Amino acid sequence: MMRSIYARFVAVTLAVMVISSFLGFFLSNIYYQVKLKPVNDEKVTQVAKRVAAYYQQNSALDLSSYLEQIGDTGYQLMLVNQTGEKRFFGGDFRVKTIDAAVVERVRAGEIYHGIDEFKRGFFVTGFFDNHLKNSIGVPIETKDGRMALFVRPNQEAQFGELRIFFALILVLTAVISVILVFISTRMVAKPITKLTAATEKIAAGDFNVKLNTKRQDEIGQLGASFAKMTKELEALEASRQEFVANVSHELQSPLTSIHGFAELLLKDQLTKAERTEYLELLVRETGRLSGLTKQLLLLAFLDKEEEGQFGEKTAEPAAGIRNAVRMLAFRIQEKDLSVMMELTDDRVIGDPELVDQVWQNLVSNAVKYTPEGGSIRITSAPEAGAVKVSIWNSGAGIPAAQIDKIFDRFYRLDSARSRGEGSSGLGLSIVQKIVKLFHGTVTAESDPEAGTMFTVWLKKADL
Repeated sequence: MMRSIYARFVAVTLAVMVISSFLGFFLSNIYYQVKLKPVNDEKVTQVAKRVAAYYQQNSALDLSSYLEQIGDTGYQLMLVNQTGEKRFFGGDFRVKTIDAAVVERVRAGEIYHGIDEFKRGFFVTGFFDNHLKNSIGVPIETKDGRMALFVRPNQEAQFGELRIFFALILVLTAVISVILVFISTRMVAKPITKLTAATEKIAAGDFNVKLNTKRQDEIGQLGASFAKMTKELEALEASRQEFVANVSHELQSPLTSIHGFAELLLKDQLTKAERTEYLELLVRETGRLSGLTKQLLLLAFLDKEEEGQFGEKTAEPAAGIRNAVRMLAFRIQEKDLSVMMELTDDRVIGDPELVDQVWQNLVSNAVKYTPEGGSIRITSAPEAGAVKVSIWNSGAGIPAAQIDKIFDRFYRLDSARSRGEGSSGLGLSIVQKIVKLFHGTVTAESDPEAGTMFTVWLKKADL
């Protein structure tokens, strides 16, 4: 069963709390054992010495009453006389056993540092262990001889209420922390859950998704990126649908014509001239259909290619441009066009066949849209590590409102006229795709009075 991100957040946060509490307790006890325990031992030792010294300076005091008063101030005491009799004052020890050898050493005049010597490991704080061994032993001179006095702070008396207070704080902190973990985790997981639901809607084809992108954290950035991606996907889907519609329309027109001419050719009463005319129209339409499918296949090929796919191949623009002009020589003569070329022999980085396709498309467009008696000028020259190729024609120009659309697939300035001339509206799209494939750029400038110029920059090849 798949665990939700909410459950994962809760589990991880609670695990962090438990582990951090354990490590905090462990490290605190290490600190106590290494740093605080000797300090605590020294403090209690000084208290025990002062208790013994004060009595010895005031021997008229009743020892039992004196020790009872000391016990009432927050200490636990045990007095052992010469016969080994033990008397306790103040709070009770939880464990009242201690080695007899220790008692004898204290009665002999040695100080017993039980707090510093008390060993309980790193996981139990010895400071709170109410054990007789966890005390300080000092000798005390009395009327009845030297006795052994053992002293330790009565933690219950000194910190009883505080221990309850701190325990309450700990419990409330833990409970409130767990509650806040559930609430905060839900707040963190909620936008991710919404994002998941939005992703599912988009996968189902519904792009009408709204997300809160006003947050300034990573979730807000993710939401903004998701919203941007949604718009791009929506535009891509619209473009895909438009492309499919355009392809269907472009294919439908020649197919309808071919079907109609084929039906006419089946009629027996056709004259030879009519049959020849229909066959010529049929050849023209099949040629148009063949050209369209070739361009579609080329676009599909270019769409899946990546930059740098063609290695270090190079092409010569001048040779490709001259070849394109030769291929259109009949049409150029038919329209009585003037073609002027000023080309350098520089080479560019790119696949020769694809780069030549750029010149064929651009020169073909220039010839197609230049009126009879017009002129075409083609130049190339090196420029800042690239080769700049400009193809200008004296045609009527492209309206400013349409100049940014001419590289779109199937876009035509004059649909009826373009179809009549065999244009599919894919030529400039292919040009732009090829140029970008080789890290180049292509631009278009047009003026009704100055004509139209297409400029291509391709990276110059090092010879």
